[in-house]
Amino acid sequence: MSDEIRYSKDHEWVRIDADGHAVIGVTDFAAGQLGDVVYVDLPAVGDELTAGTEMGEIESTKSVSDLFSPIDGTVLEQNQEVVDAPELVNSSPFEQGWLLKASFEELPEDLLSADEYRELTQS
Repeated sequence: MSDEIRYSKDHEWVRIDADGHAVIGVTDFAAGQLGDVVYVDLPAVGDELTAGTEMGEIESTKSVSDLFSPIDGTVLEQNQEVVDAPELVNSSPFEQGWLLKASFEELPEDLLSADEYRELTQS
């Protein structure tokens, strides 16, 4: 876990890239709970995101789970690599396994720091 990343209680993460865009993914904790990820359904480029609402689905060999947006914003890019190879969510959740990039105005105040997220997942 990185101190530069903020986390939602729904187990998504958000990191600001060099261009000032939000990069969004699923945490390693969530990926571990899901098991082997076999499919991701992501919002389309141009779709509006609302913090705390469903933005897609992630399917594993164990279950299908909703993905929730950690921010308000607009989708700029889907990670085509993870669409083509969903197992990247398991093997590289913070690097290659990111889900999408979005423009945004500000990060919600309820996003957790790395320490706060660690506490959430260890309780």
